[in-house]
Amino acid sequence: MTELDEIWSKMLAETAVKASRAGRRHVVEYLLLKTANDAIRAAASTWLLDTMAEIALAKPETLPAVKMERESPHNFTHHSSNMVGSLIRLRSGVRCLTVDAGWVRTPSDGIMKAGALALARIRHFGLPRLDAELRLVRGTELPRWLDTSDVPVDSAYLAAHIAVLLENEKP
Repeated sequence: MTELDEIWSKMLAETAVKASRAGRRHVVEYLLLKTANDAIRAAASTWLLDTMAEIALAKPETLPAVKMERESPHNFTHHSSNMVGSLIRLRSGVRCLTVDAGWVRTPSDGIMKAGALALARIRHFGLPRLDAELRLVRGTELPRWLDTSDVPVDSAYLAAHIAVLLENEKP
């Protein structure tokens, strides 16, 4: 958690206490829901980025060839909304795979569409037809990432994108 995230969490908690003291139960309920959703978003985004990194760096023979960079906090746009989250950039020679995941944090950042809790993008430098947009949605038991065709995202899905980076295969 970044220092900004810690400050934001503290401010939300203080606001919830003040709302509770003032008898504004609806505000307290909203803030509790927001806090719970933010925890889900953060955990799912961490899973997505960490899994991509683990797959890319899992094979000892790829380690010298693959370089990884992380940025957090990271802002990116999705349509007219500003997403705040994290990014990893995996490089192998001239090939580059970028994955960013985040969500709107404040009302001025915009809105989340299609029932998404968070959004992510997988981008292949020079191969835009292989790019993917993902959205985090509530599942029956756990939240799950889906692509634009509602295909569930799992480690095999992510490994196919890593294969493009390492071997120029189609996902």
